[in-house]
Amino acid sequence: MDDEDLWLLRFHPCAEPAARLVCLPHAGGSASYYFPLSRTLSPEVEVLAVQYPGRQNRLREGYAASIDELVDGVHGALEPIARSSDVPLAFFGHSMGAVVAFELARRLPPLHLFVSGRRAPACLRDERQHTLDDAGLLRVLAENGGTHRSVLDNPELRALFLPTIRNDYRLTESYRYTPGPPLGCPITVLTGDADPAVTLDEATAWRGHTSADFDCRVYSGGHFYLEEHAQRIADLLRVRLVKPSSPQA
Repeated sequence: MDDEDLWLLRFHPCAEPAARLVCLPHAGGSASYYFPLSRTLSPEVEVLAVQYPGRQNRLREGYAASIDELVDGVHGALEPIARSSDVPLAFFGHSMGAVVAFELARRLPPLHLFVSGRRAPACLRDERQHTLDDAGLLRVLAENGGTHRSVLDNPELRALFLPTIRNDYRLTESYRYTPGPPLGCPITVLTGDADPAVTLDEATAWRGHTSADFDCRVYSGGHFYLEEHAQRIADLLRVRLVKPSSPQA
């Protein structure tokens, strides 16, 4: 199995897409989280959903040791696609995925970077949720939303899920931004107005990470606001990627 098959899932392959949107999951998330978005954007935009090691079809693999290791893997899968195709790549990352998307964009410049549910890289918080016991971690997950109650209440599913989320939290909480030149692509930030993980100031601080256009969209809701606004977000992505010269959605 080559890197592309290992790291990238195409739920709805498109013959002639206007763009390819690489979607990077949140902590504890998997490629399948982006199946609905892929269905909605097809066939104009082809979604390449990233699968991190240690979950779903990669369950038997060891977890990544760092954000850099994740970026290395995704970059290795994407670079041949970028080299062999004229179809532009854009990146979308939610929460932990926003960090991976940003670091990936520093190596492989995209058409557009969409970051969701995450403060700007230069905004540091001293978070140690990965050190909580299982009960404390479950409380955090319940507060954030995004994890089905059936998973949180099932002992067998918890035994599979909690080590994954704990490791992902460790990766994001140990990540440190290394200063460098701003990106040359536009950045669109999406955030929930009641997200405990991101303040509006932390969201708008992404402006300092690009020399191109910047836009910040605020939606009602918490950390997983995007589930309540799925169609609006899909419409925004389509406008940005298919008709970039159109008025803002």
